[in-house]
Amino acid sequence: TINHSRTTKHLVAHCSSFPSPTPASRSDPIHAGDHRNTAMALSLRRKQLDVIVRMLNLNQHQLPNGGEGQGEDEAYKILVMDPPCVSVLSPVLKVADLRRHGVTLTLGIDRPRQAVADAPAVYLVRPTPGNVDRIAADAAAGLYASFHINFSTSIPRPLLERLAAACAAAPAACAGRVARVADQYLDFVCLEEGLFSLAQPRAYVALNDPAAADADITALVDAVALGLFCVVATLGVVPVIRCARGGPAEMVAAALDARLRDHLLAKPNLFTEAASTAVTSFQRPVLCLFDRNFELSVGVQHDWSYRPLVHDVLGLKQNILKLPAEKYELDDSDKFWVANSWSPFPKVAEEIEAQLAKYKQDVDEVNQRTGGGNTGVEFDGTDLIGNTKHLMNAVNSLPELTERKKMIDKHTNIATTLLGHIKERSLDGYCDCENDMLLNGTVDRNTLLSLLKGKGSKEDKLRLAVTYLLSFEMPPSSELEQVEAALRELEVEMSAFQYVKRIKALNTQFAAASGTATKSNIVDWAEKLYGQSLSAVTAGVKNLLSDGRQLALTRTVEALMEGKPNPEVDDYILLDPRAPRSGTGGQFKGPFREAIVFMIGGGNDIEYRSLMELGQHSQPSKHVIYGATEILSGTEFIHQLVELGQKAGLGSGSSNTAQGSAQ
Repeated sequence: TINHSRTTKHLVAHCSSFPSPTPASRSDPIHAGDHRNTAMALSLRRKQLDVIVRMLNLNQHQLPNGGEGQGEDEAYKILVMDPPCVSVLSPVLKVADLRRHGVTLTLGIDRPRQAVADAPAVYLVRPTPGNVDRIAADAAAGLYASFHINFSTSIPRPLLERLAAACAAAPAACAGRVARVADQYLDFVCLEEGLFSLAQPRAYVALNDPAAADADITALVDAVALGLFCVVATLGVVPVIRCARGGPAEMVAAALDARLRDHLLAKPNLFTEAASTAVTSFQRPVLCLFDRNFELSVGVQHDWSYRPLVHDVLGLKQNILKLPAEKYELDDSDKFWVANSWSPFPKVAEEIEAQLAKYKQDVDEVNQRTGGGNTGVEFDGTDLIGNTKHLMNAVNSLPELTERKKMIDKHTNIATTLLGHIKERSLDGYCDCENDMLLNGTVDRNTLLSLLKGKGSKEDKLRLAVTYLLSFEMPPSSELEQVEAALRELEVEMSAFQYVKRIKALNTQFAAASGTATKSNIVDWAEKLYGQSLSAVTAGVKNLLSDGRQLALTRTVEALMEGKPNPEVDDYILLDPRAPRSGTGGQFKGPFREAIVFMIGGGNDIEYRSLMELGQHSQPSKHVIYGATEILSGTEFIHQLVELGQKAGLGSGSSNTAQGSAQ
C-alpha cells in the first residue's frame, strides 16, 4: 500500500523545481485517444482486431447470440502461436478477450504440447519451414480434433506443397484433420489505433552496415515491403506511394508497388470489396516512406513528456512496463495514460495529486452518507452502515473507486520511479539543453560541458554530444574539441559520434559539389567507407540539421498530403499501383485526408506525437497513421549508431557504453 499523500506531495515538490523545456515541434500536449473520436476509414487496430476475431471463430463471422448454427466455432479451442504472432496479438487481445472467444488454452508452437483430442486448434504462425513441419507433425500425431491453420503472411507455394506432402504421407486421418489453411496478412504489431511496428529489429544497422551483402539488403527490403502489404491489406486500401529518391525508401516503395500490382491482377483480390466502395481517388490514402537518416537528431534526443520518459528510462515495450516489483499495462484502456501520456512530467505529478485529492473527496462522501464519516478510516467497503439507499449507492460505487485507487497506485509508483532516475541522471538538464540547440539554435558552452562532465549515463552524454553535432552546421572547432575531450575523458565509446560526424561531412561535401566530376569523386570515396549506406546518407542532406519550427518529417508529410507544388517534395517519387505502368497521366497527387507514414530504420515517440498533432490541428482534420520497422527509444537508437561506428572502424574508448541492445 502506497502512502499517497506523502508520495504525491514528494513528487510535486521535486517536479516544481524542474524547468519546462519546450517540446520539439510542439504545441499543446495531445491526448493519445482523441483522434479516435472521428469516424475515419483507416482504423488499423479495429480492422486488425476484426481479422483476429474472425480467425478465432474459425474464419467465420460471429453468430448472433441465440442464433442457430452453434457448432465447432462455439466450442472451446486451443490457440497455438509462434513468438512473433504472440507479439501481434498481445497488444489487441487480453486473456479475458480470448476466453470470450472460446480460447481456453494458449500454447507456443515451439514448446512440448499434450494432446487434446476433442478440441479444435487454431494456429497463427509465420510461414516458415520449421512451423510448417511442426504443424504437419501435430496433425499426424492427432494432437487436436481439427486444425485451422492461419499464416501471418501469404505462405509461399513451395511451403504449402511441403505441408500438403507431409500430411499426405502421414496416416489417412491426418489430411482430414486439416480443416482450413488461410493467409491472414497480420504480420505487424498495432500498438494503438494510429501506431504500428513491423517488429523488425536493427533494420537501421542492417541497411547501413558497410559489409552488408546485396542479398541481405534485398531480403530486408522485401520483408519491409511484405509487412507494409499486410498493413494496407488489413485496411483494405491501395495507397498512392510517395518517397524521396535514393536509399532504402525508394527500394521499399518499388518492392511494395510491384507486390501490389501483382496482387491486383487476380480477381477477386483482397482489395476488391474496398474498390467497390471507394468511388473516387480522394478516398485513397497516401503512403509516405522515409529513411531514418532523413532526420537523425529526433532519434537520439531526450524528451520531457511522460510517455517518452517511460519508454526511454523505464523500458516500456509493446505497451507493457516491467518494474522490479510490478508489471503494468499502459494502453488505451488506461484513462490516465491516454489523458496524460504526452504531458510534461511535472504536469503528470500534479495530475496524480489532483486525482488522489478527488478520490479522497469521493471516499469521504461515501463514508458520510453511510455513517462512516467520523471514523477517520479510509473507505474499504467493510464498515458500511446507514439506510438501504445509501448502502446500495456505496456498494455500486465500490468497483469504480477500487479501479481509481489501482490507477493512482500504478501511476504514483511509475512517476516515483521516474523521478529517481531523473534526479540521478539530471535528465531535465539534458532535455533543456537539447531543446535550446534544436529549437533555438543556441547553446551555452558551460552548460553543455557541465552536463557532459556531470550526472548522467554514458549514453546520455553521447546522445547530447550527437545532438550538439547535428544542431549546428559549423560548430566552433574549439567547442567541438572540448566536447570530444570531455567524452574521451569519461571513456565514452566515440564510434557513434565519429560516425555521425563522417556522415555530416559527407553530406556537406555532396551538397556543395557543383561539378559531376567532384560529386563522382565523393561518391567513390563514400562507397569505400560506407558501402551500402551511401544512398541512404545522401538522401537526407537537407534534413540532417533539425528545423526549429517543426519536425522535417511532419513538414514533409503535410506537403505531400496537400499535393500542391512544393520545392521540398516536387522531386519525390510517386507510384500508383492502380495506374498503368507506363506514363503518369492518371496518377493522383492529392490532396489527401489520410496518410500512412512509415519510417524505415526505426521510429520514435516524438515523431508519432508530432504527426498526431498535425492531424488534429489541420483544417479540415487529417488522419495520420505512423509506423516503423521498430519503435525505438533514444538509448536504443544510440546503441545502433555505436554498432555502425564500430563496424566502420571509427571511434575509440570504452566498449562498455552500449550495454544491452535495441529490441
